[in-house]
Amino acid sequence: MRQSAYARAGVDIHAGDTAVELMKAHVARTRRPEVMGGIGGFAGLFDASALARYRHPLLATSTDGVGTKVALARDLGVYDTVGWDLVGMLVDDLVVCGAEPLFLTDYIACGKVHPERIAAIVKGIADACVSAGCALVGGETAEHPGLMAPDDFDMAGATTGVVEADGLLGPERVRDGDVALAMASSGLHSNGYSLVRRVLLDDAGLALDATPEGLSRSLGEELLEPTHVYAGEIMALLREVEVHAMSHVTGGGLANNLVRVLPEGMHAEIDRASWHPGPIFELVQRTGGLSQPDIEETLNMGVGMVALLDAAQVDVAQRVLDGLGLANWVCGRVVAVPGETAGVYLVGEHAVA
Repeated sequence: MRQSAYARAGVDIHAGDTAVELMKAHVARTRRPEVMGGIGGFAGLFDASALARYRHPLLATSTDGVGTKVALARDLGVYDTVGWDLVGMLVDDLVVCGAEPLFLTDYIACGKVHPERIAAIVKGIADACVSAGCALVGGETAEHPGLMAPDDFDMAGATTGVVEADGLLGPERVRDGDVALAMASSGLHSNGYSLVRRVLLDDAGLALDATPEGLSRSLGEELLEPTHVYAGEIMALLREVEVHAMSHVTGGGLANNLVRVLPEGMHAEIDRASWHPGPIFELVQRTGGLSQPDIEETLNMGVGMVALLDAAQVDVAQRVLDGLGLANWVCGRVVAVPGETAGVYLVGEHAVA
């Protein structure tokens, strides 16, 4: 059979077509009523007339990737969990401003298209989109021979959401005495993996199939635990409770992300004793000999999301989150400090398991 010049250059168009066929059923599960057409077109289509129900709709958008966690997925041959990571990094940046995620597109680059592998990645993305109520309206799979090794891949995406203008959350709503309500992370999520891989794999030489002291499963399974997608739970919370601001705890850790939603003249005092970070964080800190400031400015330390709200709303908020099975706790308070810049201060020692 004749081999095309493109195939001789290392790009297999037929493998790409096979990957699209394998992913169609996964994408179809994410469909919302506003989605028009299917995958395979040049652009994804979303019926914007649905926004007519809003008095003053604001569109919110976010773009992100998964980072070096993809290297672990490659090494372990597990590809569906990083799709959850991608969606979590995207849609949970939208919901912190109060926006409902509407649709998402993805981009997967690889050295060689392995159709089943691409389909597994998209399955994870689709599963997470269903959880978030977000449609996967399109994407791109690009083969980069000569630039990437055959088993290498990377992924990114972009998402769009909508929020009513007078429902926009942010620093201007935060008040003296607001309570900081923490929501548990599922693990490391998708940040700090350059440090984690360096400490645990490169320097300490730990094996991915081994179970280090303190963990209840293999290191590889622990490191690939997918990012928790909070979007559905947060949208349910916002329907029941008046939240002033929220912070998605990603790269930079709790303090560096929470300060982004504080106005000038306000401090957040966070009590470490209100939670126990979990064994994977202890393993990284102990193995790497990391200081408290070093690990706290890199990893989420067990907190994936923080809501700032009036103390009178906390009981209702916790009932909503408890009912959805999301672990949560009061971790601190906002205090007014007139004339000072916004700041977050972590005090005390973490609770012992």
